[in-house]
Amino acid sequence: MRVPARCLTLLLCLASAHALAAPAPAVVGERHGQTRSASAAVRDAAQHDGLRYTVWYPAAPGARERPITIGPPDAPLFNVGSAAVDAPIAPGALPTLLLSHGNGGSARMMGWFGIAMARAGYLVIAVDHPGNNGVEPMTLAGSILIWERAEDLKAALAAVQADPQLGAHVDAARLGVAGFSAGGFTALAAAGARVDMAHLLAFCRATPDDGVCQPQLEMPASTLQARIDAAATPALAPYMAQAGDDHGVPGVRAAFLMAPAIVQAFTPAQLRALPQPVSVLLGEADAVAPPSTNGEVLAALAPQATLRALPGVGHYEFLAACTPLGSQRLAALCPPEAPQAAAHAAAIAQALQLFGQALAPVSSTPATR
Repeated sequence: MRVPARCLTLLLCLASAHALAAPAPAVVGERHGQTRSASAAVRDAAQHDGLRYTVWYPAAPGARERPITIGPPDAPLFNVGSAAVDAPIAPGALPTLLLSHGNGGSARMMGWFGIAMARAGYLVIAVDHPGNNGVEPMTLAGSILIWERAEDLKAALAAVQADPQLGAHVDAARLGVAGFSAGGFTALAAAGARVDMAHLLAFCRATPDDGVCQPQLEMPASTLQARIDAAATPALAPYMAQAGDDHGVPGVRAAFLMAPAIVQAFTPAQLRALPQPVSVLLGEADAVAPPSTNGEVLAALAPQATLRALPGVGHYEFLAACTPLGSQRLAALCPPEAPQAAAHAAAIAQALQLFGQALAPVSSTPATR
C-alpha cells in the first residue's frame, strides 16, 4: 500500500506527539564488540572470521555524549551524531532493533538512525558486514554472499544477548529489523524471505540497465552478472549452495526498509508470504535501487507492506550527513543538505510509528471486556 505524500506531515506530527507525551529524550550510549561468524573468513579480505558490531542504547543518567564522526579526527567526512561511549545502560528490558548498512557502508554510517532510535528507547544492534563495508577492502565474496548478511545480524544478536552488561536489557520478544539499500535486502532475509539467485539473474538478463544490475559506485569494475559468474569457484561453491536456506532471525516482528535494493532476489511467492508488517521509505529519484523494481514491487506483494516515496530524494540521502570537507571529496555520496535532512526526519518518524505499534509490549493477561 502506497502512503500518500500528504501523510509525511502526519508521520512527523505523530512523532512530535510521541515526543511530547514521552519522557525527555534519553542520553544515548554506544558500545562496540566483536564476535565470530562462520562465513566471515571467506568474505573478509584478510580472511579474518571476526564480526564487528555496534550497539546504541539509552544510557544511565549522568552519561555524557561526545560527537561521532567518520574519517580522520582532524578532517572528518561525515557527522553521525553524538553518544556516550561505553556508558552504563539504563535499567530495564528494551525493544531491540537489528540494523544493516548498505553496500560498502558501515554500522557507524547508519548511526544517525541507530542513535535516534536509541534516544527513543530502543536497543539497536548494527554490524559491519565482512567484505562489504567501507572500513576494509571490498571483496567478491562479500558482494555476492548477500544472504550471509542476515546471519551476521543473527550472530551479533546472540553476542549481545551473551554480553554481561547488555544481555539482560535485550527484549527478544520485541525484535525488529531495519536496513538501508542492500541492508533492506538483509532485513527481508532476516524477516524470513528466502533468496532465489536464479530469479535475480533472470531479472538482470532481462533488464541489464537496471541500477541494481549495473556496476556499483562501491564496486565499479563489474556488473552483478559478472560478479556472480566470478563467484562460481570451488571455494565459494559450498556457500553459494546455501543461498536458498532459511536465514531468518527468529522472532522478528516488523521490518523497516530505507531505499531497499536487490528485492529481485526474492520471488513474488516469498514476498507474499512475509507475515510481518513491512514499512518502506524511498526516494522517487533513486537510480541506484529504482523504486519500480525494488520498493514498489515489495509494497505491491507483501500483505502488510506500506510505502512512502519522497519527491526529489535519491539513494544516498539515507547515509550520514556529510561535512563540508566530505561534500568536497565525496560529492557522489553527498546529496543536498535539505533533501537529506527531510529524508532522515521522515525515516525516524516512520520507523517510530512502525516499531511503536509492532513492538508494543505483549500483554501477559487475557483482555477483558
